[in-house]
Amino acid sequence: MKFDLDGLTVYFPYSRIYLEQYQYMRSLKQTLDAGGHCLLEMPTGTGKTVSLLSLITSYQLAHEGCGKLVYCTRTVPEMNSVMEELGTVLSYREEVLREERERMAMVDMEDAASRLTSPSVDASNGETISNNATTKKRPRVYKNNKLGPAPYNNGAGGSSVLALCLSSRRNMCIHERVLKESDREGIDAACRSMTAPWALEKAKKARQSNGGEASGHETCPYYDGFQSAGEATSMPSGVYDLEELKKWGKSKNWCPYYLTRQAINHASVLVFNYQYMLDPKVAKMVSKELEAESIIVFDEAHNIDSVCIEALSVTIHERNLEQATRSLGRLSSEVSRIKASDATRLQNEYQNLVNGLIDQGLLDAPPNEVGLASNVLPPDVLNEAVPGNIRRAEHFIAFMKKIVEHLKTRLRTVAGPRGGVISETPLAFLHRMITTTSLEAKPLKFAYTRLASLLRTLQVPNLDDFNSLTDVADFATLVATYSEGPPKFAIIMEPNGSSIPGASDPVIQLACLDSSLAIAPLFKRFGSVIITSGTLSPIDLYPKLLQFEPCVSESFNMSTFRPCIRPLVITRGSDQLPVSTKFDDRGDMGVVRNYGSMLVELCSSIPDGVVAFFTSYSYMESIICEWDGMGILRQLTKSKLVFIETKDVVETTLALDNYRRACDSGRGAVFLSVARGKVSEGINFDRHYGRAVIMFGVPFQYTLSHILRARLEYLQTHYQIREQDFLNFDALRQASQCVGRVIRSKVDYGLMIFADSRYNRHDKRTKLPKWILQFLGDAQLNLSTDTAIAQVKQFLRVMAQPVDQNALKQVLLTLDEVQIMCPPATTSSTIEEVTS
Repeated sequence: MKFDLDGLTVYFPYSRIYLEQYQYMRSLKQTLDAGGHCLLEMPTGTGKTVSLLSLITSYQLAHEGCGKLVYCTRTVPEMNSVMEELGTVLSYREEVLREERERMAMVDMEDAASRLTSPSVDASNGETISNNATTKKRPRVYKNNKLGPAPYNNGAGGSSVLALCLSSRRNMCIHERVLKESDREGIDAACRSMTAPWALEKAKKARQSNGGEASGHETCPYYDGFQSAGEATSMPSGVYDLEELKKWGKSKNWCPYYLTRQAINHASVLVFNYQYMLDPKVAKMVSKELEAESIIVFDEAHNIDSVCIEALSVTIHERNLEQATRSLGRLSSEVSRIKASDATRLQNEYQNLVNGLIDQGLLDAPPNEVGLASNVLPPDVLNEAVPGNIRRAEHFIAFMKKIVEHLKTRLRTVAGPRGGVISETPLAFLHRMITTTSLEAKPLKFAYTRLASLLRTLQVPNLDDFNSLTDVADFATLVATYSEGPPKFAIIMEPNGSSIPGASDPVIQLACLDSSLAIAPLFKRFGSVIITSGTLSPIDLYPKLLQFEPCVSESFNMSTFRPCIRPLVITRGSDQLPVSTKFDDRGDMGVVRNYGSMLVELCSSIPDGVVAFFTSYSYMESIICEWDGMGILRQLTKSKLVFIETKDVVETTLALDNYRRACDSGRGAVFLSVARGKVSEGINFDRHYGRAVIMFGVPFQYTLSHILRARLEYLQTHYQIREQDFLNFDALRQASQCVGRVIRSKVDYGLMIFADSRYNRHDKRTKLPKWILQFLGDAQLNLSTDTAIAQVKQFLRVMAQPVDQNALKQVLLTLDEVQIMCPPATTSSTIEEVTS
């Protein structure tokens, strides 16, 4: 439908719309009109993505000064899903606008015919026009041609829209030999060895000396084709997901990765991972060209504060320092070799370093040299020259050796007999380092950028071999940069950072405590930043954590024609003993037995797929071992096959595939997984793949973690966020994210089972999202296992009936109902429906 929303013509690709979709789009428009930021919580399975894309692309069409839409997702499947929805929206809009153009042309022709004085011509033309108007129709394309180049000259959406997604080389490379590498690091190294400027120069010299053959110096034919095309490397309007980009690249013999990097400036819509906007080490690759009028969207952003903290945190183990020492030895040997064979290269680098970082171009490396980008640097550093004592390569290597040796000494002290956990502020750590090593503070700020310059000068193809050294340089730069002012980082040294009990693995961690550091530049630079998810409750904590003032902050209910969600809070087993994963109770055999019996009874009563989440890997492993000894697993396998999530991504992916096969075959399956794991974040268990989600316990963070303790203290001191408030907020959003996997549409249905007595407390359950609380009545609270089973059976019996299509239409707004909802000032605007 095409409708007017407070003066904005919105192109929505479906003939009906949910009430929450309309409310969501209205809140988005208010945000864009105000030029501010917003927090929006939308129920899962209610068309959040299509609503967001419809509103913002319509806003771009109506406002020429509006910048790009930058849509940030977490995973590649989510990225492809967004591109598919975007193709539907823009193709529908193109169809509507094309029909409008045809109608206008027809009217103009009729007007011209009516002005003709010759009756015969008038009648003839009038009849011809009438016949054309009634019989001539172009085929509708928006359902079949959603992705790829736009089928019409005006582009997808009638306004030359180019929509691109960007990912890593591993997901975009089309070179057969490079793709044979087993991991991301190997693919990146193979690509750089064929596309780096120095590699191209060597191949060129080899061809000149060997009569056109570059033996031993292979280059990428797709990158060569991209480079030789020059200005001709433009992309036609359209919507390109990763597969379409690779198809287009192969057809043109152009590298899709570098083609997309270049075409970003011309795109109207960009879709990529969070890191391209939040991680300062990679953000400059793509975000430096974005105009201030761009609209930034973070979807599924319930953990955005954690992503911001991880982007500015560094962890260094003892083995990393050993690897850094070996890397420095390699660099020293390479510098000696270069001095003997090509001393001018090092001399040229020295001359460049005399200039400021911006003047010498260290912050704007060539597009095919993106392995190391600049870290967070203050303005005074950007305009300064690199200090003289680290300009020469050999001096800088000696400088880095002192830093590595100092870190080794600190870790030996921590791991020694008189050691223990040590926590320091950046200023205290820096003072001790300067006192011990006689280094100066100023050169430390340049360590990361100076290392990037050296690696480029030495023409290192595999930058991943130097990751440990890069982490040390990153650590030194961040410590020196943020040593002044209130401490926003904590340096924590532990004698054992390993998850293996009894293993000695001393570790030093630079932990960012302020999540606003990474995202603050986005709030300052861009007019509108939209943070949205299905689980943002309690929504009032995000402005404090991220230090911004949203102009709109809304949490929407779910409109439904039937109670398709049934949350249940089970506090007791069938023997009436309380169940909980509290540290004092989790090892109790009664609790373990009750949890096992609960899972067996639920799996016996619920058809198809069941997903169970535990609070941690260690707890899941321990309780499964106990269940095995009690014979509970044998009982469980009588009704369903059992699959388990592990820390290995390949194993978990294989387990998920087999889980789906078991559900498809009718055998049924139960998937045992962990909150905060891979399955809880990016995997949907819709339809028969997830008829119930069971949350065993409240997924609190490990409260004895020294990093968590430092962050809690920081939040209490600077933002007046109480420790228990943050822990409850974090645990309940994780629990909501887990149970939210069960439903993906209005015709879907599922059970959300909270198996812990603490969920019955008011301060816990009220932090669940509104769209879950609306189905959680008194009858669903404080249940025992047997009473819960009775409710489960009754719910499934009702939900198993065929969907009442008439009742479903009652929660879908028609065009007339949307028109009635418009304010009086806009109801007279043109509103029309284009049937698909």
